[in-house]
Amino acid sequence: MTKFYDTGSVQPFLFPRRLYLFRWLLERGLSKFIRQGTLQLRFPDGTVRRFGQGEPDIAIAIRDWASVRRIVLNPDLAIGEAWMDGTLTVERGDIYGFLELCLSNAEVINGHWLRRFRQRLRRMVRPLLMRNSISTARRNVAHHYDLSDDLYDLFLDAERQYSCAYYRTPDDSLEEAQANKMRHIAAKLRLSRGQKLLDIGSGWGGLGLYLARESGVDVTGLTLSVEQQRYAEARAIREGLSDTARFALRDYRQEPDRYDRIVSVGMFEHVGAGHYREYFAKISALLKEDGVAVIHTIGTVRGPGAPHPWIRKYIFPGGYIPALSEIVPEIERSGLMVTDVEVLRLHYAETLKAWRARFMARRADVARLYDERFCRMWEFYLAACEVGFRYNGLVVFQLQLAHQVDALPLTRSYIEVEGAVPDRDYSQ
Repeated sequence: MTKFYDTGSVQPFLFPRRLYLFRWLLERGLSKFIRQGTLQLRFPDGTVRRFGQGEPDIAIAIRDWASVRRIVLNPDLAIGEAWMDGTLTVERGDIYGFLELCLSNAEVINGHWLRRFRQRLRRMVRPLLMRNSISTARRNVAHHYDLSDDLYDLFLDAERQYSCAYYRTPDDSLEEAQANKMRHIAAKLRLSRGQKLLDIGSGWGGLGLYLARESGVDVTGLTLSVEQQRYAEARAIREGLSDTARFALRDYRQEPDRYDRIVSVGMFEHVGAGHYREYFAKISALLKEDGVAVIHTIGTVRGPGAPHPWIRKYIFPGGYIPALSEIVPEIERSGLMVTDVEVLRLHYAETLKAWRARFMARRADVARLYDERFCRMWEFYLAACEVGFRYNGLVVFQLQLAHQVDALPLTRSYIEVEGAVPDRDYSQ
């Protein structure tokens, strides 16, 4: 009989062959998947195995057999949970390095029949996971965005832009890149003083206040987060913008007015694939005939998929990353036309890198706000998302929409000119 020493909740004399099977399956899988770089794995009984060769060289330990079993059966969920619980630890390198090693070998992993089977199964049950009524949407938003204000102040920029920044150069700071993003979106909207603008998913109000202040538009921001709405309203009053920037606790489906311009940044990921037709039909109804809308959303270049189980359970319940092939047909059905598409490829990876560095620098402060498990959960979230944008086909789509073919200039050169950073030399 095989003997196991650190069995956690499983007694040494129970099901030893089954436990051995899971170890064998994990070893076999890693020996096939790790082609670039080296992974050293320490099992609960102290046995050490090495997979692959070369750099990076990462060492991890799995500290109980229950975690070995769960990782074999459902790695997308179980690896994050084991990290949160401390039953998976990194002995050489860090959690980002471990996830980077795994995802840099993603082509091998994604091609495996078991991975493809899991993906098909998730796509089959996707409609059950993505019912997004107004009450469900409120609960989902509160789960993530109604956390402590102090948490977000620890790692976001002063405008609290919790979405992909726009890096004009690799040397841009987070603050510069977020300002670039707001200018870039403003340029695509072609704003004029006095226009009515709707900001769907207005967050803490940073973009809406910027547009009201810099472009003189009349802004209505919509959010489902009580904390975000309270913060944005207070800031508008503090900055003397409450007459031109108002923030309502309201679902976009309940909005009755019509607008010259519509912007939505980082909200479409929460709509759910089953509601895309409803979403774009409402955008079409809200947008005046000569209006322009800009939708900024995380997307995937790998085609339709399913919600990631760990992200869905712990970070963004109800969230889903769409493919362009899922979005465009519903835009066409709504009567809107796509006037411009831009794909931001590594901008979000750089944004997440900056957030993660700031989060880790203030980790002790986060632990005082919450606890160690929360810190580990957010470490994993920020690291996994950054790796996803570098290696797993995640991008950001910026879609410009209009009703009329002549609503915008003939060429897109105006975007670069109007979104230019003051005093920066663009001649190079």
